[in-house]
Amino acid sequence: MSEKQSRRPYVLTIDEDFPLVVCLCGSTRFSEAFRKANLQETLAGHIVLSIGCDFKSDEALGLTEVDKARLDALHLRKIELADEILVLNVGDYIGASTANEILCARLLGIPIRWLEPHQCKIQECPCGEGACKD
Repeated sequence: MSEKQSRRPYVLTIDEDFPLVVCLCGSTRFSEAFRKANLQETLAGHIVLSIGCDFKSDEALGLTEVDKARLDALHLRKIELADEILVLNVGDYIGASTANEILCARLLGIPIRWLEPHQCKIQECPCGEGACKD
């Protein structure tokens, strides 16, 4: 038994009423979409995993490339924990990090929902429907 497991005083039994875990994915430029989706999903009874930082640009936060890579990797772990992802594709915008998150979900067999209808624009796309734009 790992140290982490030994700190748990009980065993959780998951039944069919266990809440759905949803991970929000999208560009942090859409901070209002993140706030609204977080509230809507929470009110729907879902556990919400989201970005864990202020809605400022990387530069405004003083993040280094190492910091950004670490945060991206952390978000991929959140996707692994999720039952599904909700892509906040405002204006059908899909940036490089979001495309990578979509690919991660697809490779793990995690269902993908879209905030807005998604129309692929190019041949290869992590969404599996054709292509996402940069």
